[in-house]
Amino acid sequence: MRNVIPVALLIFAVAACTQKTETNTTASETGTVSTSTTSVSATVPAVDTAATAEAKREVTDAARKAAHATGTALEKAGKEIQEKAKKKP
Repeated sequence: MRNVIPVALLIFAVAACTQKTETNTTASETGTVSTSTTSVSATVPAVDTAATAEAKREVTDAARKAAHATGTALEKAGKEIQEKAKKKP
């Protein structure tokens, strides 16, 4: 889980840092050729590191709580199985 957020940010940064250049060439009936070039650059938006850190903490806490709940449920189920096994003569 630790690697997911940095990898996602890296992919986002690579996708956002694109530059697109278009060149159009036209020829008129008289033989005049004109060329126009257009460049468009995208800038990377600022990343709110505080919000990212808070989201990471929330995900970590949620995963910890889920693991605890799963462990508790398995422990309870195991005890019930043991009790049923003891009752059978």
